[in-house]
Amino acid sequence: MYILEGNIGAGKSTLLDLIKKHMGYLEVVQEPVNSWSNGETEHSLLAQFCADMNRWSYSMETYTMFSRIQEHLRVQEIKNPFKIMERSLYSGNYCFAKNGHLQGFMTDLEWHIYTQWFDFLVLQKCNPPLGFIYLQTDPDLCYERTKKRNRLGEENIPLGYFEQIHEQHEKFLIKKEGVLDQLKHVPVLILDGSIDFESNREYLQDYLDKIDEFLFFTGDAKGVARKHAGIHHTQCCQ
Repeated sequence: MYILEGNIGAGKSTLLDLIKKHMGYLEVVQEPVNSWSNGETEHSLLAQFCADMNRWSYSMETYTMFSRIQEHLRVQEIKNPFKIMERSLYSGNYCFAKNGHLQGFMTDLEWHIYTQWFDFLVLQKCNPPLGFIYLQTDPDLCYERTKKRNRLGEENIPLGYFEQIHEQHEKFLIKKEGVLDQLKHVPVLILDGSIDFESNREYLQDYLDKIDEFLFFTGDAKGVARKHAGIHHTQCCQ
């Protein structure tokens, strides 16, 4: 399995939609945002969290960890080795939950309980990915994109939060600070999410080629067989 990571508003969903369209051999699993929000503010965990992070951080991070581990376990059983997930239990921990603790949204006791569950469940149940694809996007642009898409609850997120989450992604995926040993040698493909790859076919083709090559060099024997069999993604520029 492969995991697409990036900040809120980095362009992950857009890229995954294009991957589904042009790279048919890849099975795409998008983030289960709907399980955290049912469209009504008073019953939406995501909206409650965005409105009051001090009150809801532990609840939000614990529930998203639970739902992401569920998805991880489900996806790792899928036979197709070429599957890509939007975000993961890893960024949930190393970026969002960790930031919540650093900013004081989560107490030391809550952080201790959270990390105990994370370490136990991940080490006991979850296989590490074959690779991460990091859509590295300027936090100011992420902030503007998020305001534009106007998802319920996200209108309350300040720019500073995007900057904090960007910093944690850099530490997690680039510097590999404080990560589990099993993740330290997982390769990372970095793509510039600030580029408008959706409208520019040349950029999109370049990104699809880079992803295809990354999967080839990091995949298992089935991936090698797929490549030598000449099964390639659709040329988006045609």
